[in-house]
Amino acid sequence: MAENRARSIVREYVEAGLWAVALTFVLRAFVIQAFRIPSESMVPTLLKGDFLFVNKFEFGPKIPFTHIRLPGIRPPHRGDVIVFQYPRNPHQDFIKRCIATGGQTIEVHNKLVVVDGDTLNEPYAIRSDPNTLPGGYNPRDNFGPFTLPAGELFMMGDNRDNSNDSRFWGPVKMDLVKGRAMFIYFSTDGSSVLDAFWKIRFDRLFRPIR
Repeated sequence: MAENRARSIVREYVEAGLWAVALTFVLRAFVIQAFRIPSESMVPTLLKGDFLFVNKFEFGPKIPFTHIRLPGIRPPHRGDVIVFQYPRNPHQDFIKRCIATGGQTIEVHNKLVVVDGDTLNEPYAIRSDPNTLPGGYNPRDNFGPFTLPAGELFMMGDNRDNSNDSRFWGPVKMDLVKGRAMFIYFSTDGSSVLDAFWKIRFDRLFRPIR
């Protein structure tokens, strides 16, 4: 009797564990995923050491191990902060801001971004280098015009003079998009796990990403 009871308890724990693993897989694959900021390319919006959640459902999640994307609530818009697979190395994730979408024409003139003839007002962007590089030498400050094909996004870091983005390697196909960054759930400027707690940036916790 006691042996049967013990087996029943073990079975219940195993079943609960399997359900937990399955639920975690479904949530991570189709709904939400955690992401850590590894660089300073999105300063001041995101800092190195920020940990955030990415909404994978909004743009339509991809079925794991396939190129099939399920219908989403809406397509990406200009201004969305998006996590995507780096086009030159799909095993590496990048996070940048969407500046233009399919069918739009983008240019950069002396660091100012122009989309479809309109100069963008970008309060989120910083330009730390006072020097302007000519377009023939470097696309950082002078680029385009370039019209995006349908289903592609032009992505740029908010730290404009220190970002490896679409100015250098081209647009991002929707097939590489993972989701929209939602909010910061943890942030630390600690250089190691041991001092991470003492360097928590409490003012950044649960901050929405805009």
